[in-house]
Amino acid sequence: MSGATLLWRQVNPYWIRAGRVTSQVFKPTRKDNNKLSVDDGDLVSAEEAYRTYTENYASVGVLAISVAECQAEKLEVSPDPLERHPTHTVIDFSGLSRSRVRVAAEHLRDAAQDHGWQYRPDGTAPGSPPERPASR
Repeated sequence: MSGATLLWRQVNPYWIRAGRVTSQVFKPTRKDNNKLSVDDGDLVSAEEAYRTYTENYASVGVLAISVAECQAEKLEVSPDPLERHPTHTVIDFSGLSRSRVRVAAEHLRDAAQDHGWQYRPDGTAPGSPPERPASR
């Protein structure tokens, strides 16, 4: 992986509120041991990652962040291949305070929105921005 490597993150339908992707998509939970699961974009396409993931879980599509964007938030990115998931990679939030995790998740969500959707089963063009709330 290089800094330019894109990491695919599946978007659970519950992580969209009022048509907007929430920062929860990039926030690990305690059960995740402060490690966020993604797929290594050097090893698998966004569409293939989606198809594999949705064999067992729900996703409305795939967003991307780069390794460099994670590193800018002081997050370590490491391959974590699993027997049935060889492209599995983790973003490690260990050691960050709760408030720092929240801020990092918001920054990553914003970066992912700038990249746009990488794959959606509804045919949304790659790079199309996720829905954003109407400006006031």
